[in-house]
Amino acid sequence: MDRTLGIETEYGITVDGVESVDVVAESIALVRSYTEVVPPVKDTEQKWDYSLEDPHLDVRGFRVEELLQDFDEAKYFAQDQNRKLSFQEIKSDLVLSNGARFYNDHAHPEYSTPECRSLRDIIAQDKAGERIIEECVRRRNRQLTRGVVKVFKNNTDFVGHSYGTHDNYLMDRRVPFERVVRGLTPFLVTRQIVAGAGKMGIEGEERVVPGHYQISQRADFFSVLVSIDTMNRRPIINTRDEPHANTEKYRRMHVIVGDANLSEVAGALKLGTTSLVLDLLEQDACPLHLELADAVAALKQLSRDPHLKIPLRLADGRTISPVDVQREYLAVAEKRLRGRDAETDWVLGTWRQVLDDLERDVWLCADRLDWVAKWWLLTTFVETEGVSWDDPWLQSIDLEYHNVRRDEGLHAELVRQGRMQRFVTDEEIRQAIRQPPSNTRAYFRGRCVEKFAKEMTSVQWDELAFADGNGEAVVRLLNVFDDETVQFYNAAVDKAGDVATLLRSLHHERR
Repeated sequence: MDRTLGIETEYGITVDGVESVDVVAESIALVRSYTEVVPPVKDTEQKWDYSLEDPHLDVRGFRVEELLQDFDEAKYFAQDQNRKLSFQEIKSDLVLSNGARFYNDHAHPEYSTPECRSLRDIIAQDKAGERIIEECVRRRNRQLTRGVVKVFKNNTDFVGHSYGTHDNYLMDRRVPFERVVRGLTPFLVTRQIVAGAGKMGIEGEERVVPGHYQISQRADFFSVLVSIDTMNRRPIINTRDEPHANTEKYRRMHVIVGDANLSEVAGALKLGTTSLVLDLLEQDACPLHLELADAVAALKQLSRDPHLKIPLRLADGRTISPVDVQREYLAVAEKRLRGRDAETDWVLGTWRQVLDDLERDVWLCADRLDWVAKWWLLTTFVETEGVSWDDPWLQSIDLEYHNVRRDEGLHAELVRQGRMQRFVTDEEIRQAIRQPPSNTRAYFRGRCVEKFAKEMTSVQWDELAFADGNGEAVVRLLNVFDDETVQFYNAAVDKAGDVATLLRSLHHERR
């Protein structure tokens, strides 16, 4: 597979054993603990260039003057006035040697993977983020005199608040946006049967109902089909137009309707199947006859039906099972894409097997899918202990499934017992903690952090700036995606012994 991919994950954070928790302060402290023994990274702290971001740009061709989330931003800003910290200090942005970004975002530590072009790389980098945060938890707890910091790779606090996991895909801008909405919506609504993380309870901003098990952690929090917002009135199809690339060529498909996966196979399927569906959209081959009567209602209905027994209603009055919706996309992908490369064939084969198993017996997928694995744990506990499904213990078990501490987390225990299939090796994850992918511009960014952090004056996904004798030199990476250009930039940073040599090499190429 050959599409640039990335994942942004906000982690839940709390402190056990104390009466009140300032989660903003704890998130800041957790991020900053990374720099304890990583001096080059500390040199890039607070250098993220926010002036190059504009979340108000809409892919439909206009700029939104005001977002619903702007009100939240204003509220956070007012609260943070009392911290006596600058905006940059609160964010505590770090750019890591593997090309990733690690920072505080709305009281959540957030890890954004470097750009990747293979499923093995993106899953290794996503798992590397878990390991990095796990180590930061250990360091932070060594600093505390009371209480224990706990961090969870999940998407809900169980009292009406959700935090996101966004998967991102670079795609051809020429695809009409109406085709994207029509072709992608049924797929994303039903993708949760492969990629859901599972959750105890039904949740919303105004109510919490215990005792129900559902497939997706995020489904409760979506209320519209298409919108640019990401924190309020969340949409199934997000329209933010920030490709961090040449806007004449590329669009970034910013998918916010997804859960944080701990299962490596589920994570690989989530990104792999979505990437293949985007291939179909770009080829104008995506199934367009599956329009849902009410996509938002279908998203919630499906999430609350873990037995997969209730069919979804289509706009033309027909009904169809969620498994069959996925099969429609799979059939076209197999016809057009099978044999293209090994990763594509792995996705197609695994996708088909999972759908077959879900249709035959959901429990067959307990070794691959997060929501089934967690449901098995909870069901075993209910049967063994004789408790009811609204017992508060079940919510605690749900949460501990996502604990990033491998000596505490229940998912990690399933992995140790050999109950979860793997997609990458521990060695690949260890390498990803320090090493960026070698075939994307993330390598250039990561190596610049490793070699020239002190000379860097600002950093962004698509731009780096360095101090030189004439003030500041900017290196723009908007067009660094094709193999030849990526190889040139990456070779230049490998060969350069100093920033001046690097800049001369890049300037000579541009001439």
